[in-house]
Amino acid sequence: MFIKNIIFIGLLVFVPISIAGHFLEWEASTIFLTACLGIIPLAAWMGTATEEIAVVVGPTVGGLLNATFGNATELIIALVALNAGLINVVKASITGSIISNLLLVMGFSMLLGGLRYKEQQFQPIVARLNASAMTLAVIAMLLPTAVDFTSTGIEEKTMQQLSICVAIVLILVYVLTLVFSMKTHAYLCDVGEAELEGEEGEAIKPPNVWLWSGVLLACTLMVAIESEFLVASLEEATSMLGLTALFTGVIVVPIIGNAAEHATAVTVAMKNKMDLSVSVALGSSLQIALFVAPVLVIAGYILDKPMDLNFNPFELVAVAVSVAIANSVSSDGRSDWLEGTLLLATYLVLGLAFYFHPVIEGIG
Repeated sequence: MFIKNIIFIGLLVFVPISIAGHFLEWEASTIFLTACLGIIPLAAWMGTATEEIAVVVGPTVGGLLNATFGNATELIIALVALNAGLINVVKASITGSIISNLLLVMGFSMLLGGLRYKEQQFQPIVARLNASAMTLAVIAMLLPTAVDFTSTGIEEKTMQQLSICVAIVLILVYVLTLVFSMKTHAYLCDVGEAELEGEEGEAIKPPNVWLWSGVLLACTLMVAIESEFLVASLEEATSMLGLTALFTGVIVVPIIGNAAEHATAVTVAMKNKMDLSVSVALGSSLQIALFVAPVLVIAGYILDKPMDLNFNPFELVAVAVSVAIANSVSSDGRSDWLEGTLLLATYLVLGLAFYFHPVIEGIG
């Protein structure tokens, strides 16, 4: 944990560098890369602040805070991109976040944890619950695309109305999963919470809630500013770097937004706490599918942007493949280094496919 914190503190230097680059009008690729690196530590501090506040306000409100701010970085980046009209990038970032959590995060956790411990155990019932909810999310993402594919000349307004209705259903399901995990069946999450408290509960006095609230607010504002820099330079920078909008949205943006969560999941897995690690990976992907994506659809309607759930069919294939293999690997409640390698190999193959996939309808 100490090394991870040192790295995140070191990366904070890129925040003023990216700001200077913006005002000094450096080339787009430099601003893009420095903004990406600057967002990573800010996201980590947002996560830390949320956890510290949760200790003071109690498990119920704390759980709600974690559920709300768990993917705040990705949501902020996506909202800025949505407001800029980069709809393809926003959609790609949704599918990319799901894929990276299921394959990259869980893969590295199982690989590195499995290299240190021959076999690791976690609660299969939580994995199966997340698997069922993720299957619903895949179906919800698939149907608008299927409607468009099987009809002729469906209007953009009609597709957006269908997507809003589906988004409302998904948000209701998300609320019900929170009730399930924090109220009616909270005991299922006791192991993960106990591990987290065991790791971080050595403080002599309770955290200063006002201090951490200020940190959370400041980091949120800075993430929004860095996201503006990132999105403003994205089109020109990706062109200079030879990347397509699809690859940038699916691979690059999610890795940036999820870097702090990735580090946490891998760190606790290497401490033989796979319950917590799997919970972070599966819970984050579930939140993207049931909360972040629907919120972006509703935000698109408010901002008068054509945001809907009509995805590129190849993105849906990638999500379905990721959900299927992640469900298969996690269903037995055990993991080893080979299963982690299989998840990472799947992510690598999908990443290569997205890299070589042809450009789709421009960047926005």
